[in-house]
Amino acid sequence: MASQAFSRLGQVGLGIAAVGGVVNSALYNVDAGHRAIIFDRFMGVKQEVIGEGTHFFIPWVQKPIIFDCRSRPRNVPVVTGSKDLQNVNITLRILFRPVPQKLPYIYTTLGLDYDERVLPSITNEILKAVTAQYDAGELITQREVVSSKISEDLRERAGNFGIICDDISLTHLTFGKEFTLAVEMKQVAQQEAERARFMVEKAEQQKKASIISAEGDSQAAKLLAKAFGEAGEGLVELRRIEAAEDISYQLAKSRNIMYLPQGQQTLLSLPGQ
Repeated sequence: MASQAFSRLGQVGLGIAAVGGVVNSALYNVDAGHRAIIFDRFMGVKQEVIGEGTHFFIPWVQKPIIFDCRSRPRNVPVVTGSKDLQNVNITLRILFRPVPQKLPYIYTTLGLDYDERVLPSITNEILKAVTAQYDAGELITQREVVSSKISEDLRERAGNFGIICDDISLTHLTFGKEFTLAVEMKQVAQQEAERARFMVEKAEQQKKASIISAEGDSQAAKLLAKAFGEAGEGLVELRRIEAAEDISYQLAKSRNIMYLPQGQQTLLSLPGQ
């Protein structure tokens, strides 16, 4: 009797284990920030979008397909041309996520790698279309306007495929070597022109200073001539006496001369006329 009871218990345990295995194989989990859709072998992709949590499905008949609906970054580099035919290297950073209600459509038309199929192509097209409307200088000075236009067009195009773009930004914007060299040469030319302008202004100031100095000398000569005309030779004699006094003072300080020799002049004889 005991052996039969143990045998029945063993059979029941095996049955429970088998049922548990079947039940466990019919469960799947949807993590936070994810959504799931069901592919049915007989009905195809169901339109119902399943939220977070643990759910049942029919093994072999049904297959859960899980999507990550959190924002993810993607960098898309593009080489395009500006309005003035300059090569432009642009890198666009996009934060994107799928529209949860459109996951059945996305899986049916694009698949799990929908971002790889859609974002590079539409980003390339929009960047080329927008940058072609601006020349190289405007792309630098009006960067905010260009970025806003790109964001608006890209959000509209991505929405047609069931993709939401949470953030779009220009992270890299450079031009070709020829344009960069031309900008450097322009800066050097501007610096040379500024230096030449400074030299011209300096010469003008020196010219004005020379004119003022010459006018001063001319005015001084006129005043001296007037003084000579009014005072005659008296002014010249006064200057000679002042010069003689200065020379005598300097000779008196010299160690080699203790007195002034009698009869010798301390000032060269200057003509009276």
